[in-house]
Amino acid sequence: MRLLLVLVLLLAAAGLGLVAWQAVQPPAPRPVAQAEAAPPPPPVRIRVLVAARPLLAGSLLKEEDLAVREVPPGSASEAALRDSPEERAALRGAMLRQYLEAGALLSRDDVLRPRDRGFLAAVLRPGMRAISVGVDAVTGTAGLIWPGDQVDLILTQELEPAQAPLGRRVFAETVLTDIRVIAVDQKLTQGASGDTAARDIARTVTLEVSARQAERVAVAGRLGRLSVTVRAMEETAAADTTARPVAVFSGDVSSALSRSEQAAGLRMRVIQGGETQDLTFR
Repeated sequence: MRLLLVLVLLLAAAGLGLVAWQAVQPPAPRPVAQAEAAPPPPPVRIRVLVAARPLLAGSLLKEEDLAVREVPPGSASEAALRDSPEERAALRGAMLRQYLEAGALLSRDDVLRPRDRGFLAAVLRPGMRAISVGVDAVTGTAGLIWPGDQVDLILTQELEPAQAPLGRRVFAETVLTDIRVIAVDQKLTQGASGDTAARDIARTVTLEVSARQAERVAVAGRLGRLSVTVRAMEETAAADTTARPVAVFSGDVSSALSRSEQAAGLRMRVIQGGETQDLTFR
């Protein structure tokens, strides 16, 4: 009997010890809920170049003519032009072979690039000629002239002192108006980018002119200094491009020269036989 009582007490003590041990143990971690499934990745799309507006055949492309559209890879052909800085730079000044609606994809077959064979002849309209004029940072509008711009050509001359008074010694006149630029240097200006060559100031500008206008440009280049001025994109309908511009003399620009000429009076040299006489009219 005594042995049984000892066994019962031992079992009771063991049970109490087990309960006490479980009480001091940290709670078991709860099972972590299964993470939610990640959303599927967005479908792969590529960026292609499209026409930003309706473009006529023969147009020389500019930056504002290009827009971007994202399409699935399978919907764009291998000839479609991808959007990249290099592709955009190469397209500036390229000639469009056919008419494109706004939003139409651009492909390699749609454009003729400046370095392609026959580019210059293809750009010229029937009966027109291409002639280049030398320019610098000033006469070339700081290198901001683009192919496709419409420009005027101004000739500046300076006469010898014996040929004219000071107020009429330097003068300028517009030789040609509303002329299309078709090229800048041997390649078209690539625009403002990080590339050093793209920021070089142009040395030549090639113009599209008629045969008669080409002769005028050739003569003007021998007479004096030629400058190029860019016309507004939308010239007013009232602008008269047929009227012959009036020359502007140094006395018209500087009032000091004009007053000096008036104070000095008009001079005339009269030659009779072997006698020469200078007359001044006040």
